[in-house]
Amino acid sequence: MSASQTNSAADPPPTSIGADLHLELRGTKLRTGLTDALRNAVRTGRLAPGTRLPPSRSLAADLGVSRNTVVEAYAELVAEGWLTARQGSGTRVAPRAEPHSPPAGAARARPVGTRPRYVMQPGAPDLARFPRGQWLAAARRALTAAPNDALGYGDPRGRIELRTALADYLARARGVYAEPERIVVCSGFHHGLALMAQVLRMREARAVAVEAYGLDLYRDLLTTAGLRTPPLYVDERGARTDDLARLREVGAVLMTPAHQYPTGVALSPERRTAAVAWARDTGGLILEDDYDGEFRYDRQPVGALQGLDPQCVVYFGSASKSLAPGVRLGWMVLPEELVPEVVEAKGYGDYMSSTLEQLTLAEFISSGAYDRHVRSMRQRYRRRRDQLVAALAERAPGVRAAGMAAGLQVVLELPAGTEDSVVQAAAREGLAVSGLRDFGHEARDSGWRLPERDALVVNYAAPSDSTWKGALDTLCGVLPQALS
Repeated sequence: MSASQTNSAADPPPTSIGADLHLELRGTKLRTGLTDALRNAVRTGRLAPGTRLPPSRSLAADLGVSRNTVVEAYAELVAEGWLTARQGSGTRVAPRAEPHSPPAGAARARPVGTRPRYVMQPGAPDLARFPRGQWLAAARRALTAAPNDALGYGDPRGRIELRTALADYLARARGVYAEPERIVVCSGFHHGLALMAQVLRMREARAVAVEAYGLDLYRDLLTTAGLRTPPLYVDERGARTDDLARLREVGAVLMTPAHQYPTGVALSPERRTAAVAWARDTGGLILEDDYDGEFRYDRQPVGALQGLDPQCVVYFGSASKSLAPGVRLGWMVLPEELVPEVVEAKGYGDYMSSTLEQLTLAEFISSGAYDRHVRSMRQRYRRRRDQLVAALAERAPGVRAAGMAAGLQVVLELPAGTEDSVVQAAAREGLAVSGLRDFGHEARDSGWRLPERDALVVNYAAPSDSTWKGALDTLCGVLPQALS
């Protein structure tokens, strides 16, 4: 493509450099040194094709050389094909078909596997549906109304505007007993759990019980903090919380009561009561991860466990599933006595989350835009789940969808001994899915083992509208072949 052609929609816009361009001039001849430095910057890729170089007068002043030296260096590199010069466009790095050579000593990039055409692994919402326009409007209103001191170092608990908006929303939508003074804003669930792990270690806790199915990322976080993670068996009524009393040295339990991740069942009322009774009797804490509690499709969402006893439950929520993980905002609703300890732990690392993002989310919630977005996505995800279940009934009748109609993923039960082969068959067709075994956690030191259960964990929310049909067709095509 010639320098006079415009970039296509898929190409990034040309980079423009002002007065800042780092060049090391070597040797005693200034023009030769400048020419060599510019040529090397282009050859190694430090100056990418299309990059606009500084005007000759600016670069000369910056380097302390004459303007003629820069003009002559530019002209030589234009003649060699390294640069282009057009009237009104300035001097730019020329497009080059061949890849640039890496700098001496630079690590070579490792080859990566072929990217799947369709991704239905759990974890992400439909990122294409992020409400960009409404979020931008909320950001403008929030920034316009923000006092000057909002841009300084603030309360480590988070902006009062966001904590107030969250207290109202969580009480109304999730049944959480929340006051702004007991809310601490963090950078997502992972950050909040890391803070609680520090607090638990300072309290000399030795173990945190976890559900037998869940993310190893969070188990590893607790283990790294010096805490053991004994598992609680999970069945069709959720985690067996009556087993908590038999576990040794457990100071807390990490749970997903509203929608167990990833099996998709809700914690039964009896087991909710048993968990709270254990916490009251032992002084332990319940760490409630309400990761997708707003998304229930067959009835009203199950309320948060925290409402049963706010003094023994730490409630975690975030914008990762309702909006997008990239928002990087989460929140903890704490028992009153824990607030100073969590704030102290937060001060050791990430003292405060982005004020601008906090103010924007506060405005987004207060204006009603958050509720409207959640309702819209709830309808969309319900249609997706219904389409998946209907397609399986027609094209793969031997596969059953387990768990309740909720959340962003579903567990598909498979015949014994077929999980690995189905995951591999899907990968060959360009479809990334996860097996249930990937989420299992066993107590090997005690001989306790998970029961044999083959299943897929399929995210029906993540594919965009343009890829959903292809992803669904591929899944329904793979299952009968792999199970035959």
